[in-house]
Amino acid sequence: MQYVYDLLDLDRHAGARVGGKNANLGELLRSGIRVPPGFALTVDGYQRFLEATGLRREIHRLLGGLVEEKVESLDRVSAEIRRHIREAKVPEEVAAEIRTHYEALCAYSERDDVPVAVRSSATAEDLPNASFAGQQDTYLWVQGADEVLESVLLCWASLYNARAISYRHANGFLHEQVGMSVGVQKMVNSKCSGVVFTLNPQNGDVSQMLIEGNWGLGETVASGEVTPDQFRVDKISLEVNERHISHKHIICSPDPVGRGAEILPMPAEKQDERCVTDEELREIVRIARLIENHYGTPQDIEWAIDDDLSFPENVFIVQARPETVWSQKKPVSVLAGKSASELLLQRALKTIKVD
Repeated sequence: MQYVYDLLDLDRHAGARVGGKNANLGELLRSGIRVPPGFALTVDGYQRFLEATGLRREIHRLLGGLVEEKVESLDRVSAEIRRHIREAKVPEEVAAEIRTHYEALCAYSERDDVPVAVRSSATAEDLPNASFAGQQDTYLWVQGADEVLESVLLCWASLYNARAISYRHANGFLHEQVGMSVGVQKMVNSKCSGVVFTLNPQNGDVSQMLIEGNWGLGETVASGEVTPDQFRVDKISLEVNERHISHKHIICSPDPVGRGAEILPMPAEKQDERCVTDEELREIVRIARLIENHYGTPQDIEWAIDDDLSFPENVFIVQARPETVWSQKKPVSVLAGKSASELLLQRALKTIKVD
């Protein structure tokens, strides 16, 4: 059985094997979107781990004794399951495939111990009718095969953090039916990063995009620890209609003396400086529009701009998922009497000049 696949070998139909996040990354790569290279450990690898270690039965036993209504019971069971997983070993046949693919990624990148992001990708994640995003863990700037294997265990363990257990219980997902894949991608040396919504999340206007960003790695934006710069961009004309440059007090950067990433104070000269140029904004919108058209539905996309590369090759997409709020509602016009599609058509026609 094959436990690890290159992202290029995956597409949107691979969600049952590698989770929604990894399947979407493979789909984007195959459709020509600029995505960092990497590979995915399948759900079968996780299942093999449970079998080899005997943890399937132990997890079932611990969850069976859980009293959902009591916070202390939830915290205790969660901590015990995660401890068992962290202290176990990845089965050798699974570990060997991970090492082989990591070494191939190092060779492709022409760098020993290439820094990677190790991200959880649960099989119920990124569904249009559920919001599992952010419940499992991500580990940034991981270097070396041993650290990759350690991070895989930590990702598996995060499937049983208290928030994830509680969410599955509340929404009727059986714990044993949610598998865990893990994605490993070459790190973008992010000058800045953030998110783009292919509609305006404030009012559902599908003719606009909202881009948010901060200096450094994107964790400060995703976690809400910083108020990001915000830009509202017209989807048709690519005109930047609104700019809100925030006071950004922290930055997520690679640890200068060790491995991994850490939150640091923002250098004073960058705290009130915009993190992304208009040229970069237009490239982000161009790519986001391609992704939205490819999937046929509004998207919530994570982007990063590599400080080591030249424009436009420095603009990367590191994740894309369906937008789960406004896309579940019937489109409502922001102009009286006009549907979202009519609004887009009206704006498109305005760009046509008649001689």
